[in-house]
Amino acid sequence: MNDLMDISLSKIASSNQSSIETGNEGLPDVAATEKAQISGTLDWVGMSGIALPIRIRDQYQGDLRCESRVQTCVSLDLPETKGIHMSRLYLLLEQFCTENVLQPKALTTLLNAQQISHSEMSAETGLQFGFDVFLQRPALKSKTSGWKAYPVTLKALLNADQDKVQVELSVTASYSSTCPCSASLSRQLTEQAMQKAFSNQAVLTKEDVSAWLLSEQGSFATPHSQRSLASVTVRLDDQLSFLPITSLIDQIENALATPVQTAVKRQDEQEFARLNGHNLMFCEDAARRIRKSLLQQPEYLDFCLKVEHQESLHAHDAIAMASKGISGGLKSELNMKN
Repeated sequence: MNDLMDISLSKIASSNQSSIETGNEGLPDVAATEKAQISGTLDWVGMSGIALPIRIRDQYQGDLRCESRVQTCVSLDLPETKGIHMSRLYLLLEQFCTENVLQPKALTTLLNAQQISHSEMSAETGLQFGFDVFLQRPALKSKTSGWKAYPVTLKALLNADQDKVQVELSVTASYSSTCPCSASLSRQLTEQAMQKAFSNQAVLTKEDVSAWLLSEQGSFATPHSQRSLASVTVRLDDQLSFLPITSLIDQIENALATPVQTAVKRQDEQEFARLNGHNLMFCEDAARRIRKSLLQQPEYLDFCLKVEHQESLHAHDAIAMASKGISGGLKSELNMKN
């Protein structure tokens, strides 16, 4: 399959008179015949928001169908060139997504074909796919289950001069975070309330304590918690024949231990409360948990991560970022939220 794909894509990419150009004879081509009014190189030129159905190859789920939005670009390295051949990029992408399953090794072939199609003006080419992966998740205690959607981004870059391909997979998983400081303050208030409630009793029985804890007074103060997001980007070997999407999501959720739930019965909600109580986390704690887990996976050539606790106490969010620590490697960016 890959050999046939190489031949097919290369044929389209390398021939200026291929099916891409058929029917254009005699029609003006301003991008090719005119020079730029203002000369200068451009980092990237291409298209974004391309709607395409795709198939992805997950390490554990096999082949999955997804709806994606795609960005495809090449560098414009000749200062006088007015424009690129966008139709070539689109047709290469459309053919690729129709005939092939998305995974790093296949992406390398597509990048090479894109670069060949613009070899006279471009040394770099890039692709980015955005889509949701749906995974069925079991409840914590009951026998119910439900579907969760996980946003995924797949980015691939080729530098022809350096003969270097970089493939990066990004996923986002939601979880619950309970503030350790708030939990400590709540425990103190609850203890003080209990002391006051039994101030006139010299002797307490287990029954007295149990009855008080099970009453509304037992919830005299509760810690604040919030829905939170963990976004992780890993760099993959460009010769992989699958995408480790499910395994990466599982790794994040296992490290944090409090993933957001789908179908919930009362026993599931109680178990969720227990997990939150046993996994109190500042954003710093969450980031360190994920980083420690990722460091144990040598198949990730590099990684970076960002956690965001969407505060219920404050009107702003708490964030923490971390990376593998490779010199010149991946880093989470400081992006402002409107």
